[in-house]
Amino acid sequence: MRRNAALMFAAVALTVLPGCGSAEEPGKPESGAAPRVATLQSGAASAPSKKAERPRERLDMTPEEYEALLEPYNKCMREQGFDPRDSRTKGEVAVPGSDAEKKVEKANQICEPQYLPLPPWEKDPANPEARDFALDVVKCLKREGVKFVEVSEDGISIALGGDQNDKRSITLGMDRIPDCEREVAAKN
Repeated sequence: MRRNAALMFAAVALTVLPGCGSAEEPGKPESGAAPRVATLQSGAASAPSKKAERPRERLDMTPEEYEALLEPYNKCMREQGFDPRDSRTKGEVAVPGSDAEKKVEKANQICEPQYLPLPPWEKDPANPEARDFALDVVKCLKREGVKFVEVSEDGISIALGGDQNDKRSITLGMDRIPDCEREVAAKN
């Protein structure tokens, strides 16, 4: 029995003692080496895995803020051979089936998933409360005197229409939508 106890003590000592360090000053690395620290990472270096999130619009953005938010997307499109600003100023339109349309689609497939701003959370199809937000905006618009307004078929967008002779109601709706959106968002 004593022999087994002695062997057990020796095994524990051989296992524990190498971790105790050397006769040098505690906390100092041995012979200039960095101190070893236990980690959960493997020995192989790994690249950061955090994927950059797309920017998101806000309901209270100014046109200047939106243009700044859109700049990484526009830069990516230019790098892919399509300049959105040039096409707007030159009045170029990508006709269906044309080489220009194919160029735009190819550039957009690369740039949109990375850089095109997401809609405001209140209007995002991924938001389960987006339809409620749209319904509340419609109620606000009706209180403001907009006659022909409803939530579109997509369940998120606001549709103005009805009697096309009542352009005043449509104009009022277009003017009041941003205010009603901010009012509804402030209540939530």
